[in-house]
Amino acid sequence: MTIDTAVVLAAGEGNRLRPLTHNRPKPMLPAANRPILEYVLDALVDAGVECLCLVVGYKRDRVQDHFGPTYRGVPIDYVVQKKQLGSGHALQQAAGAVDDSFVVVNGDRVIQAKMVSAVIDAHEDAPAALAVLEHGNAQRYGAVDVENGQITALVEKPDRREFRLINAGVYAFDRSIFEVLARTERIDGTLPLTAAVESLVDERKVQAVRTNGLWVDATYPWDLLEVAREVLRHGLVEAPERDADVWVADSARIDDDATLQGPVVVGPDSEVAAGAVVGPNVALGRNATVGANATVEGSVLDTDARVGAASVLIDCVTGHDVHLGPATVAPGGPADVQVGDAIHRGERLGAVFGDRVRAEGGVNCAPGALVGTNANLRTGVVVSGQVRADSEVIR
Repeated sequence: MTIDTAVVLAAGEGNRLRPLTHNRPKPMLPAANRPILEYVLDALVDAGVECLCLVVGYKRDRVQDHFGPTYRGVPIDYVVQKKQLGSGHALQQAAGAVDDSFVVVNGDRVIQAKMVSAVIDAHEDAPAALAVLEHGNAQRYGAVDVENGQITALVEKPDRREFRLINAGVYAFDRSIFEVLARTERIDGTLPLTAAVESLVDERKVQAVRTNGLWVDATYPWDLLEVAREVLRHGLVEAPERDADVWVADSARIDDDATLQGPVVVGPDSEVAAGAVVGPNVALGRNATVGANATVEGSVLDTDARVGAASVLIDCVTGHDVHLGPATVAPGGPADVQVGDAIHRGERLGAVFGDRVRAEGGVNCAPGALVGTNANLRTGVVVSGQVRADSEVIR
């Protein structure tokens, strides 16, 4: 049976990506200079999917306003998960929107069409199919055991390094999955999709689909830097290629005395002033500005970001409408970064600026600084650690 419908789980908040998810859901964060969710939908459409069902929830208007009723001519049906009670619960909300068999993917992981196509093909010979791939950090993502082409175990938190295969989060099911979900016990009040899949695994009903290619996930703020590097490395950029690995939108303005070091993408209506050096591994979103003699390296600057003259940003991520005054300095990682109650040591991260941060001149950011939405950093301050939303930092 040919599958022509996909369910995209895009309701999650992404607490570990704060402050960037303060005003938008995780799938709408940038993969280079486009939302992650656009790459997910591209993979599905390129794989032949003819109907998209998006499960939305947290800040769902940001998804619906961006995509509207169709994407690349493919109709979108939106269903709402009112409370974030797990990925399995999210899939249950789509029960009335799908017929027969369908694909399920996460809306916050950049994938390629060949992975989707392989899972669709495998489903013809099995009740369920799951993409698996080799990954060097299975302990982070959850591992799988495979024997004779069948999934024999899902290991959510593997404690042994010999696990090499991970659950890539691309599934194919028939409608019986909803019966399985209905009888699956919740875990601390939530219903993970993997808990239901484990029942199918026990019955030897899940086909393992080994695949490779681009697969990147954003769990923490610094992951967005890796996402951008991978997207640029694969050339998945919607802009004309001016030079090798240098993509510049037609409406962007690059001064003749500016330098773009590939890989780099400059989005529509953006501007790079004289003497500025941008790249490598930099993504400038729509209407971003890099001032004269500024240096930006290994960073993602989102829509309407402004970087003042003589600033230095390395390994940084900004939200929307961030204004960094002249001589702002964020020298890059490695850094010890606190996310919630956990401290992550040695991460490659300069600073993260939430939406609408304002930094006056001469601000210095210690590696790993997380600056909350609407914060105001006055002239000459030094910031480190976490700066709360709506704070004003003065000398």
